[in-house]
Amino acid sequence: MSVATAATIRIAAAAIVNRRAQMLLVRKAGTDIFMQPGGKIDAGETACDALVRELREELGLETNEGALCFLGRFSAPAANEPGHVVEAVLYRLHHDGPVSAQAEIAELAWYPGGLPRRALLAPLTRDHVIPAAGL
Repeated sequence: MSVATAATIRIAAAAIVNRRAQMLLVRKAGTDIFMQPGGKIDAGETACDALVRELREELGLETNEGALCFLGRFSAPAANEPGHVVEAVLYRLHHDGPVSAQAEIAELAWYPGGLPRRALLAPLTRDHVIPAAGL
């Protein structure tokens, strides 16, 4: 299935950057691929609402729409769902406080410098999020 005919998953995602210019990446349980935190936008939710909810559920991170800086809309092949494309609304968030892996998140890592050697990056993260975040 080509990208043009693939099923589309709409998500809101965060490039969470700390004062050391590192970006937080997550790995979901049962996968090998690191990506930015975030998730699917539910019916009736704005992208900001979805992202605030996902960051709370996945990382225990409390934030609000005012702290999010819009970086753009990007598309790429889905990392964990063959035959699908993700369309992401991407925001940047500065955060130096604690975060912890919750819900479906199995592992956290900071890029650059903190990823395990075996780390694989999602196409969206590698091709769009890292460049858009200026890393």
